[in-house]
Amino acid sequence: MPLLWLLIVLPLVELFVLIQVGARIGAFATIVLSLFTAALGVWLVQQQGFGILMRLQAACAEGELPALELIDGALLLIAGLCLLVPGFLTDGLGLVLLIPPFRRWLTGHVIQIYPGVRPPQRSGPRVIEGEFRRED
Repeated sequence: MPLLWLLIVLPLVELFVLIQVGARIGAFATIVLSLFTAALGVWLVQQQGFGILMRLQAACAEGELPALELIDGALLLIAGLCLLVPGFLTDGLGLVLLIPPFRRWLTGHVIQIYPGVRPPQRSGPRVIEGEFRRED
């Protein structure tokens, strides 16, 4: 039910803010500003997304659980969606989510809420004990 209220209230608030900004700076400038933030957001998400992808691949290559990278990627995806939605409030949220220190802080809180997300800590090389018998 709270998601339904969010889907109803957020577009109305965004529309109100767009109308107020349009009244102050003009309709054309408001449209250009909205398109500029969307284009800038797509470019920034693309740049940061490649970095997260590289870290994700490195963690998988080392045999580690890439939980932190996945959370970071999910937050970056939310930032991209917020920047593509027309409106200044969602653009502000998207730009805040593009700040890496803020995403690390938010990831820390996600890990505190869901402690099972924390990747396993290893102190040395991975050793798997077992027996081997060759049958020819």
